[in-house]
Amino acid sequence: MTETVVECQPGFILHHRRYRETSLILEVFTRDYGIISILAKGVRKAKSRTAGLLLPFKALSVSYCGKAELKTLTQVEAQPIHTDLTGLALYCGFYVNELIGRFCHKHDPHPEVYADYRDCLMQLTRVMRETENPAGFTPLLQVEAVLRLFELNLMQHIGLALLTEYDAHTEAPINTDAQYFFQAERGVIEHVAGTVSGKTIQAINDKVFTDTQALSEAKYIMRNVINFHLQGKPLKTRAILAKIYQQL
Repeated sequence: MTETVVECQPGFILHHRRYRETSLILEVFTRDYGIISILAKGVRKAKSRTAGLLLPFKALSVSYCGKAELKTLTQVEAQPIHTDLTGLALYCGFYVNELIGRFCHKHDPHPEVYADYRDCLMQLTRVMRETENPAGFTPLLQVEAVLRLFELNLMQHIGLALLTEYDAHTEAPINTDAQYFFQAERGVIEHVAGTVSGKTIQAINDKVFTDTQALSEAKYIMRNVINFHLQGKPLKTRAILAKIYQQL
């Protein structure tokens, strides 16, 4: 097997686990190579200079090598990108990490997903630091808007885009004054008793959320889409976020 040598690759650690007494195995979401498993030798030693870098949500430049599936870390440096997640944003970050792990396969590069992921972390950081919010939009609602945008972009980039541009039954354009039913496998169908407004469908198509109703209905739609493609397998972080929301 040919030796792989990669230098200065932008990446984020999705999660890590201990390996033997002093090492870590990292799952790193890289820009150009997708998700890579990397062994970081000796970083848990007391005098390690890199342990503080090898954490989720830190923008890194990683170098690694190896012939096997598990590569070996040779160098890591911090990138000048501010992604400091705290509180609610931190748990949202773990939710986004779980989505990446579920929907992106190892060694399958998605530079556009990487860019959206980086931007999502930066937006979550900014929302939790801002003291002035858009009219009627609390930090919680702004966080929800960031998550919906990431989910929509993720589905689109991996080939699972929502079928929301036209009525699935009549192929008519979306009527913002109408109501619709949504089915993940078919799309939207206009019906007087529909549970989603045409305004929300258009907001999803435009990827712009400006009111609480659109955010609430978009969350309902995205939950259905994600559940459908995961075939009902639950997301662990979703249950944690639900408990946090109840306390806010």
